[in-house]
Amino acid sequence: MVSLTRAPLDRSLSARAIAVEQAIPPAFLPQVMTDLVRAGLVVGQVGRTGGYRLARPAATISVLDIVGAIDRSEPETGCILRDTACLAHGACAAHAVMAAGRAALMGHLRASSLEAMADAGPRPWPGGAHLGQISTR
Repeated sequence: MVSLTRAPLDRSLSARAIAVEQAIPPAFLPQVMTDLVRAGLVVGQVGRTGGYRLARPAATISVLDIVGAIDRSEPETGCILRDTACLAHGACAAHAVMAAGRAALMGHLRASSLEAMADAGPRPWPGGAHLGQISTR
């Protein structure tokens, strides 16, 4: 999503180009891109000149939108102290703290835009290498 945000508006990116830029395994991208297309965050075009582009402006896409499109598991609602719900007679001692932490995380992800994330993140060097990954030897 960061690569698509940084791409020129009139240009689609191939999954391979995204994988190279972000230094992630190319085999990982097809399912992720399918999830993002299905969620309406990305538009995919097949063919020799095809690729992916954002479906709407990055400023209108929250990080929570992206996480929700990719990770469809249910949010953790069980007790942190056991594998079941909190005690039958009430919440455990950790319940309020964990619930508040979950709510704060969801609120932060909802308030954080893709545009802001792309602007704040490191920019990869050509070939996907980041400054911290380049050997000085």
